[in-house]
Amino acid sequence: MRRNGMRLSVTLLTVIPLRTGEPPPVPDRADAGAAMAWAPAVGLLLGLIAAAVLLVADHPLGAGPLTAAAIAVAALALLSRGLHLDGLADLADGLGSGRPAPAALAIMRRSDIGPIGTVTLIFVLLIQVAAVSQAESSGDGRGPAALIAAAVTGRLIIDGLKEATRDLAIVGEVRGRGLMFAVDLVDPATKKPSPPLAAKMLEATKERGLLVGKGGLYGHTLRMAPPLTLSEAEAKEGLGILTDALIAVNEETQAK
Repeated sequence: MRRNGMRLSVTLLTVIPLRTGEPPPVPDRADAGAAMAWAPAVGLLLGLIAAAVLLVADHPLGAGPLTAAAIAVAALALLSRGLHLDGLADLADGLGSGRPAPAALAIMRRSDIGPIGTVTLIFVLLIQVAAVSQAESSGDGRGPAALIAAAVTGRLIIDGLKEATRDLAIVGEVRGRGLMFAVDLVDPATKKPSPPLAAKMLEATKERGLLVGKGGLYGHTLRMAPPLTLSEAEAKEGLGILTDALIAVNEETQAK
């Protein structure tokens, strides 16, 4: 994999600068693809650091599982520069506004965070802290394992989906954080939200043995949130099924 891709992945997904004394080159398509391939490795690095923070805070420092989990989740957010948190808040503000589509999109593009976005972030972070705390309280190293698994498999799925679907006309956007991710389905010709394509995807994934949810402002978004116990093998299997279904529905749509 290209060196520029590794550098792009690290600097995009983390706060690590990787300065070389030379101005960074402008990334091309190949660099972007390589960066996505490096993403699980970067996720592993972040997960290991967050796991170490959890262990140190809970055991030598005696902070307890709940406080240690809060510190570890905060460290992971800081290390990843809050990537996707801002996007999640913008999405919540837009969908929660109750405005027509153009106005909702305008709200999503604003740089500030509204009350709905703020509440969404609070609940998401609370759920993450509670999940890590529960895993840490269970013992046997389950807390650190959960953090590492979420960081690695989350990046594996999200970036794997982005790479696999970048040339599919029916995919508008792939986004997510950790093990929560979504895929927007759009009409290939107009690029407008397409609830019928989302409905076709539900059937296509179900036929292949994978159940996904559907939601979004127009009902055109596939939503998934697998458990923290998801293994890398299970993540790759689910990614393969979802990608295969997307390709099949895309080909069927393009043939019409």
